[in-house]
Amino acid sequence: MTVRRLSVYTRCLLQLEEDGVKTVSSHDLAERFNLNSAQVRKDLAYFGEFGVRGIGYYVAGLKAELQRILGLDREWPVALIGFGNLGSALFHYKGLGRQGFRIAVIFDDDPAKTNREANGVPIFATRDLAREVKARGVQIAIVAVPAEAAQSVADQLVAAGIKAVLNFAPTRIRLPRDVRLKDVDLSIELETLSFYLAKGSR
Repeated sequence: MTVRRLSVYTRCLLQLEEDGVKTVSSHDLAERFNLNSAQVRKDLAYFGEFGVRGIGYYVAGLKAELQRILGLDREWPVALIGFGNLGSALFHYKGLGRQGFRIAVIFDDDPAKTNREANGVPIFATRDLAREVKARGVQIAIVAVPAEAAQSVADQLVAAGIKAVLNFAPTRIRLPRDVRLKDVDLSIELETLSFYLAKGSR
């Protein structure tokens, strides 16, 4: 949870930097972005001493430090598997590039989509996954395929040396313990919201 909050703080600092703000206190940071100032101080103190007494935090310096901690001080090439409606939407999402994630290669099993490029990014058949991922030194993959294909794709990604997977497929996939997995199931998130709405109407 602390790492997730660091990502939030980084986005807040990016916004402050764009607004021309040079320094910020934990209180002002919390007030502006609806955060908890005590939690902000605790989280940052866990990673080091970033504040200056009487000044607060230097926005550009703190942003750079948090980006370094989160591994965002370099660009990460990403493989996207599945170029349907969801995969295409993820590919065109500008926020990935802003945070240092570049979709370097796309895979799909639809012959009408392969052996061409999308905005300069090559699209290959899934059978070429291992070769192309290794050739590009990719360590992160986004899975946006139908549920029935997800585990097979995951197995291919592991064999290709992928070390982190963001899974949008509506199913649980199994990966070795040394491969990081993050599931994003939109229907589950909506069901959580509907639970609270239904609870409030009873």
